[in-house]
Amino acid sequence: MGKRTKRQLNTARGETASVRCLKDPLENPLDYIAEDHMREREVCALIDKMVATVQVEDGKREMMLTFLTEQLPQHLADEEIDLFPLMLKRCEPEAEIDKVIRKLESDHGHALADAPVIAALIAADENSALIFSDTACAQMTEFASHARRHLILENAIIMPIARARLTKRDLEIMRLHMLDRRGLERLEETETC
Repeated sequence: MGKRTKRQLNTARGETASVRCLKDPLENPLDYIAEDHMREREVCALIDKMVATVQVEDGKREMMLTFLTEQLPQHLADEEIDLFPLMLKRCEPEAEIDKVIRKLESDHGHALADAPVIAALIAADENSALIFSDTACAQMTEFASHARRHLILENAIIMPIARARLTKRDLEIMRLHMLDRRGLERLEETETC
């Protein structure tokens, strides 16, 4: 398997999961989005530890920085470019999913603006000796709290409805766009891991 068809999955525990066939996590893009949600929750838990002045290993810090600067923007694009428009297309107006999506899009704007700030604070703590200022602690705590509230809304409302409403064709379109967004070539049907 070519290097562009592999993905190392990191968890907030700082462990590197085994390299998996890209086809597996992206076979159903909703599973991949759910996996990103889990990583985001774990990043929030590590942010809480840092605010509480608990030392975070370099590997975990690097994983957090990668998530905040690279994976989170891709994840938000997955939702805004593909997931949300498809849900608006598949849900009846009386479901009022548009109101939930507007709220989530607003949250995304804040996340995109705030994530680089939080990443810079984490990067500045590379020697694990820095004690964050009260302002930095408040920023980090608010970012993690806001992200958790956002994830609750997505996991409780958006994901179950998406699993019920999106068609196989919708999911295939999403999968292809997600591969393209990550600069990964489309896997051949016969390729195995």
